[in-house]
Amino acid sequence: MELQNTVKEALNALYHHPDDTVRMQADRWLQDFQRTLDAWQVADNLLHDASSNLETLIFCSQTLRTKVQRDFEELPSEAFGPLRVSLNTLLKKFHKGPPKVRTQISIAVAALAVYVPAEDWGDSGIVNWLRDEMNSHPEYIPGFLELLTVLPEEVYNYKIAARPERRRQFEKELISQMEVALSILTACLSINELKEQVLEAFASWLRLKHGIPGSVLASHPLVLTALSSLNSEFLSEAAVNVISELIHYTAAGSASDVALQMPLIQIIVPQVMSLKAHLKDSSKDEEDVKAIARLFADMGDSYVELIATGSDESMLIVNALLEVASHPEYYIASMSFNFWHSLQVILTKRDSHLPFGDEASIEAERKRRQDAFIHSYESLVSLVSFRVQYPQDYLNLSHEDRREFKQTRYAVADVLIDAASVLGGDATLQILYKKLVEAVSCCGNGEKNEWRPAEAALFCIRAISNYVSIVEAEVMPQVMSLLPKLPQQPQLLQTVCLTIGAYSKWLDSASNGLSMLASLIDILMSGMGTSEESAAAAALAFKHICDDCRRKLCGYLDGLFHIYHRAVSGEGSFKVSAEDSLHLVEALSMVITELPPENAKRALEALCLPVVTPLQEAVSQGPEILNKKTARELTVHIDRFAYIFRYVKHPEAVADAIQRLWPIFKAIFDLRAWDIRTMESLCRACKYAVRTSGRFMGMTIGAMLEEIQGLYKQYHQPCFLYLSSEVIKIFGSDSSCATYLKNLIESLFLHTTSLLTNIQEFTTRPDIADDCFLLASRCIRYCPQLFMPSEVFPSLVDCSMIGITVQHREASNSILTFLSDIFDITNSSKGEQYIPIRNSVVIPRGASITRILIASLTGALPSSRLEMVTYTLLSLTRAYGALAVVWAKESVSLIPLTAVTEVELSRFLKALSDAASGFDINSLTLPIEEMSEVCRRNRTVQEIVQGALRPLELNLSPVSS
Repeated sequence: MELQNTVKEALNALYHHPDDTVRMQADRWLQDFQRTLDAWQVADNLLHDASSNLETLIFCSQTLRTKVQRDFEELPSEAFGPLRVSLNTLLKKFHKGPPKVRTQISIAVAALAVYVPAEDWGDSGIVNWLRDEMNSHPEYIPGFLELLTVLPEEVYNYKIAARPERRRQFEKELISQMEVALSILTACLSINELKEQVLEAFASWLRLKHGIPGSVLASHPLVLTALSSLNSEFLSEAAVNVISELIHYTAAGSASDVALQMPLIQIIVPQVMSLKAHLKDSSKDEEDVKAIARLFADMGDSYVELIATGSDESMLIVNALLEVASHPEYYIASMSFNFWHSLQVILTKRDSHLPFGDEASIEAERKRRQDAFIHSYESLVSLVSFRVQYPQDYLNLSHEDRREFKQTRYAVADVLIDAASVLGGDATLQILYKKLVEAVSCCGNGEKNEWRPAEAALFCIRAISNYVSIVEAEVMPQVMSLLPKLPQQPQLLQTVCLTIGAYSKWLDSASNGLSMLASLIDILMSGMGTSEESAAAAALAFKHICDDCRRKLCGYLDGLFHIYHRAVSGEGSFKVSAEDSLHLVEALSMVITELPPENAKRALEALCLPVVTPLQEAVSQGPEILNKKTARELTVHIDRFAYIFRYVKHPEAVADAIQRLWPIFKAIFDLRAWDIRTMESLCRACKYAVRTSGRFMGMTIGAMLEEIQGLYKQYHQPCFLYLSSEVIKIFGSDSSCATYLKNLIESLFLHTTSLLTNIQEFTTRPDIADDCFLLASRCIRYCPQLFMPSEVFPSLVDCSMIGITVQHREASNSILTFLSDIFDITNSSKGEQYIPIRNSVVIPRGASITRILIASLTGALPSSRLEMVTYTLLSLTRAYGALAVVWAKESVSLIPLTAVTEVELSRFLKALSDAASGFDINSLTLPIEEMSEVCRRNRTVQEIVQGALRPLELNLSPVSS
């Protein structure tokens, strides 16, 4: 009683106390209470207590539902009977409400049924028990109907902590009781006020893979009631849910299954088709129209294979889906978009037509089908293109509404791409060009918003750019000649710039492309000076133009440099942001790549000049001023160097540049090594210099590595490890660098392992852990001859064992990848020779590694990491065969049988034995996933398993090899 009163007081405080702190304390106490064993009895008592208020009833029904779902195994086996009786009594008590309470109790009963085998309910299962209860107590039928509705839904509810095997049995039990359930629902049809509830329950049962033949369902009273209720004012929503489930059901499975369902399809389709007129009926409620549109969309999605044949009957559905696409409300029209995409995939993929014999027959059938849908896709282009037009009040829209408008444009662009895939880009372009011409003709009539239709048409033309052939000579020259004549309104100019960029490949191949480029680059310069958005679009377009037309532009470098200098220096009227200026750096870098080496060297110097000058000034001002600068004042320039080194594909010229720049880079390394953002930026620039220059870097690479090796010991910046990874990738196999690289990796790894001595250090320094083990994996791949025999290898394996269970995703994945790379070393061409070294390190630690991996699998790491842990465990098993299975047996034998049964353990160990015997590991993941699920099924079990395996206690002292 005292605890019941405390619960009531806490609920009262939670809902009514004026002090936020008190409410938070009450909430925390109630959550903790729900996890206790006492919560069962207290929640049950308060639900039976006539004096409990609504807040108490809702909380206690939720508590009881959660306890059954998550903690049923806390109860002794003899508690099932009394619990079922109590829940049944409550179901009857609340059969007329409150609805929230009744629903929670229904879910609790359904969850109980998931745990308890059918025979324990008496008369072979819960559905028969429910039928008997309804026959004995007809006055409680509405409450029992809700239970009948939620029962099949709980099959797929993974909040219920049942074992996987029991969940599968429950699904089979329900499917075997399907006829009983449908007979109960059929009997309830005679009660008029229950029809909606009956149809909702029927829809719920249809979601089970029930296997009832279409010929049986076609004449079933429940199906006939649903079909006849589609026009009912009160039952249409429930009827639509039923028909929707039936549509999905008839389409599930193979083509032969669909043939079996044909009797049902033949009665559904005409009934749904009869609703087509409602799509344009303005007197219809919008929700009703939405429900009808959903049925057409479901038919389209489910029967797309049949529709793709292009038969007269299928074209009726296609025409109805065009009506859906034309609906003024976007959220209704967009229901059809998935169908148009699925149809396009079938029409354009060659393997869709393979059954038609030889190549000529396949091609003829593909063409016949595509021709059948040409008119439909042409109509679709016209129907959707207007939806991308900016609303007149766009500037006044909320941030959320603007985001929604952008998403609409992206979705329409995808539909246009689907249309272009079927019609061909050139044919689609012609339709859109007519819309552009109409829109441009309106531009001069003085209307305030005349730019919007032109912008919409251009947006659509840009969307299909990848599908328009680069030799198209009829429409594109006219589009390009129109662009300079359009008003320079900011949003329109932004789209004009993006369109120019999108057709850069076409401009490169067009016979008069060079003559067009001058006026188009003028437009891009206007874009850079108009608004931040148009400047971003212009910078991106400039990059695409320079990438694809680089050969044409080699002779015009002076003009390009003029634009580049204005954008990078920030002088003049350009509004190009620092981030967008990188597009211009990339653009000039790609043009310079086309120059002959001697010219490229001079051009690269000119490219670097406006970037190096501010850095030189910053360094020359002395250490004190350099240290006071914000990271961004330096990184804005260093990031440009990263782009230059990445995209100027002249290795000697870049090596030359980095050698000249090294004194400035060294000064920044020396004075700003404490600043992680500047170091990341500088290391990224050095990484690209190494990647592009390779062995031309000569002495500079030695100076660079010496620098980061010394600074790492002092400042522990993870990016120093990241830069070293790139060096290992490029120089790892170069025997002339062996001594230098061996010293580098030993120094870096010894220092890192001295930092990461416990799980708390891994948690505090996850970036160091991540980059350390990425570097270690690189060493295994690119210089195993330096890494495997070194003294740091066993230290790193010990270090990895400490850190496997770190919760940081990237760090944990890098550690697991490192371990699987060790186990999979035989996959590399020269890996065999390192097996003795590997074994001497791994075998003494094998039992502990296995146990930590099994602990990670069963709860020490989040379930999102399951795939990576599974792969690592299977790699270990594949590498060490029967020995690994012995290690696994030792580990799982520690887990009490109250948490995992003998059967579940043996299934898990069999999967490992199969992996040890050489089975394909992809086929073995399911038993391992089920072991993970069993051990995580609720908090109590997870704590028992982790308490038994104790992964963190296994790696406190290094193992001597």
